Amino acid sequence: MLTITNITWLDLLCLTGVTAGVYLVKQVVIKKNPAPYPPGPRRWPLIGNILDMPRIKPWVTFTEWGQKYGDITHIEILGQHIIVLNSVKTAMDMMDSKSTVYSDRPVIPMTGELVGWKTSLPLQPYGDRFRMFRRHFHKVMGTCAAVDIYNVIKEVETHRFLKRVLAKPDQLQEHVRRTVGAVILRISHGYEVQKNNDPFVNLANRVTTQASQGSAPGAFMVDILPFLAKVPAWFPGAGFKRIAHEWRGTLEEMVSAPHKFVKDQMVAGIAPVSFTSNLLEGSDVSAEEEHVVKWSALSLCASGTDTTVSAIYSLFLAMTLFPDVQKKAQAEIDAVVGPDRFPTFADRDSLPYTDALVKEILRWHVVAPTGFPHRVTEDDIHDGYYIPKGSIVLPNIWFMLNDPRTYANPSQFNPERFLAKDGKKPETEPRTACFGFGRRICPGLHLADAFIWISTVMSLAVFDISKVVEHGVEITPEVDPSSGTSSHPKPFKCSIKPRSAIALELIEQDAKLSA
Repeated sequence: MLTITNITWLDLLCLTGVTAGVYLVKQVVIKKNPAPYPPGPRRWPLIGNILDMPRIKPWVTFTEWGQKYGDITHIEILGQHIIVLNSVKTAMDMMDSKSTVYSDRPVIPMTGELVGWKTSLPLQPYGDRFRMFRRHFHKVMGTCAAVDIYNVIKEVETHRFLKRVLAKPDQLQEHVRRTVGAVILRISHGYEVQKNNDPFVNLANRVTTQASQGSAPGAFMVDILPFLAKVPAWFPGAGFKRIAHEWRGTLEEMVSAPHKFVKDQMVAGIAPVSFTSNLLEGSDVSAEEEHVVKWSALSLCASGTDTTVSAIYSLFLAMTLFPDVQKKAQAEIDAVVGPDRFPTFADRDSLPYTDALVKEILRWHVVAPTGFPHRVTEDDIHDGYYIPKGSIVLPNIWFMLNDPRTYANPSQFNPERFLAKDGKKPETEPRTACFGFGRRICPGLHLADAFIWISTVMSLAVFDISKVVEHGVEITPEVDPSSGTSSHPKPFKCSIKPRSAIALELIEQDAKLSA
């Protein structure tokens, strides 16, 4: 894998010879800019800011830029303009209010072109096919009412999750991944996962992990120097091409295998209702339409799985670290629901503190710290700054949800910030930023929000989550989010035990999902 950290000054000298001619020609033919670029780090001749682009936890560097240069920062790497946004207002003014200009996706050589994700919704160029994808998603989960149809699936699979956690609490992360995969695959393809080591769940986890690793800013040098995509796989430093070949095979299998499962069941007349079966109904589905259905379903699996896993896993981390918050939520659940049944979605409006807890989880551990990159399709002047056509725009969502101008003591885990109290208004809803912006906002946000809420309330109803004690020493988990498009908490240990004998009976009840 060729990454930015592999670059030496000798490499840069070679690159200079390749790019100097193109760069100099551009300087001659480009007309004077109508306004200045936004401020940013000093650019070097020819190579621009290639040495400034962070690879590990880029949101930290982006935050430092924001504190130094303001809400809009500009860098340039070998002629590619990159705009980093450090406030929700700026992001909404640009990507919401000017969505026709800011809704495209850049060409991402590694993940998009070499691996093949450009066909999926997250990397789909803005245009007719993109709008067709969005129509499919809106039909199935574009509103809270549409998502409510799947509430029973989420409740039953979460109950099964609790049973698995009870049996093997030391495998929490694996249980979370399996449960999220079970819900998403049931919705997308009508597929009910096997009890252990399900092949589709394992496949989905591999695909989403690879996508997150591959699309992180600066992870592969081919994304900075696209001409590297043309070098042969045997060429020194071209290990990324072998990785791309492997990942492409995994992606193609994830697209095709569940789709074939649905079609086989439809032929046999036993297909349950699902995203895919609904869209394939009828005899007049064209090859193009089926292609879009197949990749729409893949996009649902990929977009929903990794991010939801991260959020639910971070719930358990937060409850391990902040027992007082856990006790307040449990007290509310006990008062409203009682001890003899599980909470359901019908209880949500009566559990404001637990709802605020979910919001704080989304704010405290930002699942997509730098979001997905947008691409500008026309020259724009914003706040007096020139944003040239073709610029890549990166929203620093991590800072937006940790901005002390918006959130009091942002490093503190405090669900009450989202409750009206003592005449104070609630702080800004984190869902205004955490699911993205404009026409590229996550189409599954209602599904994700509902899933995280039911996982939170059912888990806290029956489990006490606390720090592990080893050899008489209490182990405090480290808060260390991973790099990647989707960021996950660092694996941690925690103690998970039933709250009472009644809670144990609830967990051990059979959880059945009707066809």
